[in-house]
Amino acid sequence: MSTDANVTANLIKTLENGKLGFEKAAEKLESDGRADIASSFRTFAAERAEMSEQLTLIAAAYGDQMDQRSSVPGALHRGWMAVKDAFTGDDPEAVINTAEQGEDHALEQYRDALAADISDELRPVLSQQMATVQRAHDYVRSLVKA
Repeated sequence: MSTDANVTANLIKTLENGKLGFEKAAEKLESDGRADIASSFRTFAAERAEMSEQLTLIAAAYGDQMDQRSSVPGALHRGWMAVKDAFTGDDPEAVINTAEQGEDHALEQYRDALAADISDELRPVLSQQMATVQRAHDYVRSLVKA
């Protein structure tokens, strides 16, 4: 598998896990009376789905088949792993802190991808996607109470 294929596969898993995490966080926040934040989290989930689809199409153009299903113990580590725990009765602040950890993980994955020896065609796509992830990260971080 090429470097582009490896990087793309890893980011698709990261994006799919982020999508699932944001969806679950939005549900929890909605039920806790934080519809304003839940709406933003649903937007972030939709963005992750779009970015995942974009990478899947790029991979298909290379002739690679990508498995978009979540790799639960693998890709969730360090990122959205604590989401399950945050939904077992914790307050919105715990959900937001968990989301911030997930966003830290996503940014790390994009930094690693952009540091890899990827093609000139893939690099601008990943740079644009990383900017989208960074905006979500910054929003979530702004919600974290100091």
